[in-house]
Amino acid sequence: MQKLNVDNPITHSRDLAADNIARLKKVFPDLLTEGPNGAAINLDVLKALIGDATVSDVDEKYGLNWHGKRRARQLALRSSAGTLRPMPGDSVEWDTTQNLMIEGDNLEVLKLLQKSYAAKVKLIYIDPPYNTGADFIYPDNFRDSLRNYLELTGQLEGGRKLSSNTEASGRFHTDWLNMMYPRLKLAKSLLQRDGFIFISIDHNEVANLRAICAEIFGEENFRNMIIVRRGIKNVQAQFDSIANLSSGHEYVLCYSANSDVRLPKLSYEIEESQAGKWDTFWRGTDRPTLRYELFGNTPETGQWRWSKERTLKAIENYRAFLADKENRLSLDEYYLEHHQSTRVCTRIIY
Repeated sequence: MQKLNVDNPITHSRDLAADNIARLKKVFPDLLTEGPNGAAINLDVLKALIGDATVSDVDEKYGLNWHGKRRARQLALRSSAGTLRPMPGDSVEWDTTQNLMIEGDNLEVLKLLQKSYAAKVKLIYIDPPYNTGADFIYPDNFRDSLRNYLELTGQLEGGRKLSSNTEASGRFHTDWLNMMYPRLKLAKSLLQRDGFIFISIDHNEVANLRAICAEIFGEENFRNMIIVRRGIKNVQAQFDSIANLSSGHEYVLCYSANSDVRLPKLSYEIEESQAGKWDTFWRGTDRPTLRYELFGNTPETGQWRWSKERTLKAIENYRAFLADKENRLSLDEYYLEHHQSTRVCTRIIY
């Protein structure tokens, strides 16, 4: 006989409240919010939807709010009792290096850096968890300490149940925002007057990230949202099954410490021997079977990305596509005819 414990779903009755919330969400998705114990219903929105005239807009204001925001703001202001410990034995060229790597809870580290580096940092780049559902763990009883870092990285077993930040938790965005907000507040105080911060993110939290960055850095200091094309893991199967529109890119948000500073002009001249280095039509693996003649060219090294059969089929489809569009104006032709004098600047990094 199987031994049951309190964590086994069999030992719990059906959650009728959760069922009711799910039904309301299907009809009125704008009712759903995130509360201290998970998914919840915004009663003021419900009253407004049924025409209740008692709903007041006195407390309404523009901005992004979530449960725990006040505490996240206070967390950035709380002093740290931690200390940076040098480790010459684990370092390379300890006496001459100009580089520094710090290992630890990044919230603690950001606080410790304030004393020596406040308003002295020219450039910050961060690559935070994208909140895809399993890329970071955030315990409900978060504590700002080294022990927290050791537990999150699996170096200690604290006896607490830690789980991935899944949408089913009902705190999907809340936990991520509570993690990001104090760290961005501390990062801002490190920037010097002409400093910049770049933040990588994808579609899961880009809207929320822009909202909190506008609050912390100021909307006037938003410089750009750079589109970065990411590697395609399986080009052969990318069109076989697509539930949503393909998302083949990520973003890098750029903010400055002040709106009157400018990034210096940056140029990089590619050596002739590197031409074509980032061509995405080539595979990195050695597949001799994918070396065949295409448009009069047979590669001696490397290979085409698709099999010959698939490539010929794609060419056939493309010719049919061109025949269908033969008498229509292409996007390039339309641009040249109607918008050639319009200044358009697109930033895409491959």
